[in-house]
Amino acid sequence: MVNQENITPYITFNRDDWASLRSSAPMTITEKDIAELKGLNDVLNLEEVSEIYLPLSRLLYLHARATKELYDSRNTFLRTQVKKVPYIIGIAGSVAVGKSTMARVLQTLISGWPNQPRVELLTTDGFLYPNRVLQEREIMNKKGFPESYDIASLLHVLSQLKSGNEKVTAPIYSHITYDVIPDKQQVIESPDVVIVEGINVLQPPKLIDGKAVDQISVSDFFDFSIYVDAEEKNIFKWYVDRFMILKETAFKDEKSYFNNYANLTESEALEIARDIWNRINKVNLHENILPTRYRSDLILSKGDHHLVESIKMRKI
Repeated sequence: MVNQENITPYITFNRDDWASLRSSAPMTITEKDIAELKGLNDVLNLEEVSEIYLPLSRLLYLHARATKELYDSRNTFLRTQVKKVPYIIGIAGSVAVGKSTMARVLQTLISGWPNQPRVELLTTDGFLYPNRVLQEREIMNKKGFPESYDIASLLHVLSQLKSGNEKVTAPIYSHITYDVIPDKQQVIESPDVVIVEGINVLQPPKLIDGKAVDQISVSDFFDFSIYVDAEEKNIFKWYVDRFMILKETAFKDEKSYFNNYANLTESEALEIARDIWNRINKVNLHENILPTRYRSDLILSKGDHHLVESIKMRKI
């Protein structure tokens, strides 16, 4: 008789077991690459790439190859040649958890697959409403919440990609001005793989009075999705640490939206970082981000030192 308590939609791996799945996947990242790929206070080294990212790259390669085989079989069935559309990978998780670093590492590794696919990185920051719109709607204090994004525009871009459009444009966000850059766009041209990174990319369709307002969601366009997880106490610490680093670096730029924080004392900066976390990021994490964790195909759980400790992979 099957033990019902052990039935779960995920297969769980510890770090060692996951690392063994790398097989013969070659190491294509150097120490120099790591210095360029990692975020401000992220921890990334060759061991992490070897034990976590190379097995993940291999898994994604197998999934993408299977999708290509299905595409070929469908064309055989249809007796036609429908254009191949890009394989789309979604990466979700809290602020400061390391999504951007993960996206850049995967972009580098996937670019080294056989046939060297063209890999584009699309961040959802560009789809935040401009600050003037957020101010008009009185939701500047909810920047990063689902309502602060132009989801219709993001869905349009993803729809264009999955329709096989050879050239798609997307807005670009500046972390210096803390706003969408006017009249500047990212051009995505004939991609084989697109990595979509953002805190709310696994959000289900919006509901009002129990009824779906949107018929589709961002994740409907994903072929594979990843959630980067960690205990809240660790995410909070990483967020505060990053804030303190930014105070001594980017905030000193005269164009920085947060330039007025640059001259704060350490205790004042710590107090503001904690306040922003408690009022905004913590609330967003609990209300919107964390509830989407189990909508993903893969959950990478990080420990105290920003390194992945365990992996959950959804069963097929």
